[in-house]
Amino acid sequence: MKLFVGLGNPGAKYTMNRHNIGFMAVDEIATSHGFAPWRKKFQGQVSEGSLGGEKVILLKPETFMNLSGQSVGEAVRFYKLDVNDVIVFHDELDLAPGKARVKQGGGHAGHNGLRSIHQHLSPEYQRIRLGIGHPGRKELVSGYVLHDFPKADLNWLDDLLRGIGDGAPHLAAGHADKFMNAVALRRAPDPKSKPKPQKPKLVKPVEPAPEDTRSALQKLADKFR
Repeated sequence: MKLFVGLGNPGAKYTMNRHNIGFMAVDEIATSHGFAPWRKKFQGQVSEGSLGGEKVILLKPETFMNLSGQSVGEAVRFYKLDVNDVIVFHDELDLAPGKARVKQGGGHAGHNGLRSIHQHLSPEYQRIRLGIGHPGRKELVSGYVLHDFPKADLNWLDDLLRGIGDGAPHLAAGHADKFMNAVALRRAPDPKSKPKPQKPKLVKPVEPAPEDTRSALQKLADKFR
């Protein structure tokens, strides 16, 4: 059994925040693979299903980001899971928007949700780092992550989430490389698609300049008029 955790903040006003991309990821998995309806449990929302024959529990903690570990810890203890059975989807400032990376263990890099899970579990769980980009200055981070994705970002966001849905069975089976390939394929152009032929542009013929019949003297005179 695997526990897939999406990090975010509960409530309608946070739904499209950059900080909630973890929620969006597990929502996509639930929808793509016909998981059971969400229900309240472990101080969060839980949905059950299977991916490639592996039973998977999806969890969205509703404790707010800073206390995510409380919810995750409850679920791990209830199902008697090992830390290696836990996979956490979260926003990552240090990755370009639309990029995804798999990481096993390590520090929390200041992410409050990961920090809380460290405290209630251990640092050895697997993470799926979902790039949202960085605002440039540290003092802008809080407002940036709690701001909605702009319309210009929705295309790459949709591709990324669909790729996560495609690759989720590989992730459950422990094949991180195949998961990453599935995500990449959603963002790469289809090699079978041929570019549309471009219509030739009509170039308006340039009419030749009228012949200058002035004498050299006239030209000189005109120059000083």
